[in-house]
Amino acid sequence: MTTAKPHVVVIGAGFAGLNCARRLKRAPVEVTVVDRGTSHLFQPLLYQCATGLLSEGAISSPIRHLLRRQRNADVALGEARSIDPAARTVTVNRIDGSSFSLRYDHLVVAAGMRTSYRGNEELAAHAPGMKTLDDALAIRRKIIGAFEMAESIEDDVDLQRAWLTFAVAGGGPAGVELAGQIRELATLALEREFRTIDPDHARVLLLHGGDRVLPAFDATLSADAQRTLDRLGVETHLGVHVTDVGADFVETTAKAEPREVIRYPARTVLWTTGVEAAPFAGAVADALGVETDRAGRIPVRPDLSVDGHPNVWVIGDVSALDDLPGVAEVAMQGGWHVGRMIGGLAAGGTARPAFRYRDLGSAAYIARRQAVVQAGRIRLSGYPGWLAWGVIHIAFLAGIRNRLGTVATWGATLLTDSRRERAITYGDPETARHPYS
Repeated sequence: MTTAKPHVVVIGAGFAGLNCARRLKRAPVEVTVVDRGTSHLFQPLLYQCATGLLSEGAISSPIRHLLRRQRNADVALGEARSIDPAARTVTVNRIDGSSFSLRYDHLVVAAGMRTSYRGNEELAAHAPGMKTLDDALAIRRKIIGAFEMAESIEDDVDLQRAWLTFAVAGGGPAGVELAGQIRELATLALEREFRTIDPDHARVLLLHGGDRVLPAFDATLSADAQRTLDRLGVETHLGVHVTDVGADFVETTAKAEPREVIRYPARTVLWTTGVEAAPFAGAVADALGVETDRAGRIPVRPDLSVDGHPNVWVIGDVSALDDLPGVAEVAMQGGWHVGRMIGGLAAGGTARPAFRYRDLGSAAYIARRQAVVQAGRIRLSGYPGWLAWGVIHIAFLAGIRNRLGTVATWGATLLTDSRRERAITYGDPETARHPYS
């Protein structure tokens, strides 16, 4: 008589979920990976897709393709909505609105985070975040469309200037990278392509509440990054919060007294500050009887399981443990740790070691041949930092095809200053069928 293998359900195929599933390749379990999309996304390079440097295919890989050689793994397209810990089931909605249930012996929640507007959801209509491929393509449409709009306006200098003003909220890695890339797009790729406007006149505002950009990095690297941004022509405004956004403006309020309010005419505002847990995390917390933190993350025990529920694990950005940062390395290592532990338990073991994060460093791209890298005592900036940044990102990209293609695209861009991935989409065919007005 054979005994059914334990069933592991992994919610989310980001860095955490994918690494957990892969770690279970040789474990005596059956694995089902549930994700609301069909691809694993390399989020650290989303800004390059948004600014026309890389295609969406270069930074995403089909989940089924990545797990094709893992005989004990299956993939389900759907969005997890709720769990029943007593029945050990998770309810998943299909793309047509119907639903199905999956029974689990171990549930791994790796649902990730989404852009947070801190209770001001109305800002989302005019200031898209950058967490998904849809976000990146929407941002690309806004950026490329802004240059095209400015080109068509000759009789209104102020309106033309507003279309050529780009505001980026947030001075962390995503904001710095996005602001730098918009300036590079304007000054290099678009340099000789317009007749009415000079793309070099594009104004890029980087709006940040802290006293320096890249606050998670060493102060010397932050200063190096700031100097590079200055050379690029990015206008950095520190100590301010974005307090309002409209179709044609962005408003900031200074943190210090007298809390000066400034409104900038800007037709393109992009949001890279603040994240919160996906809604499924709240449903999980309610079902398990635990309270989330302010960002909606679920508190976990040192082994990454939920207190009182030893068969439910929470990993990646949605996990709250010891103030660990929401970065890819934490997610990858957490996924690997839980996958190894579940495999050991399924094989008859009892060990539940605490998760130990090894900080392998952080990196941020500022401009071509200019990046900053921090790893332990190592501090790199400028050209050495740029080389290290490239090696790190290529190493973590999923799939040999994506790695080779990305290197080739980067090389071609350095040689020609061109950006070929500038096609814009309208979201869906029905929208595309309609006239502009």
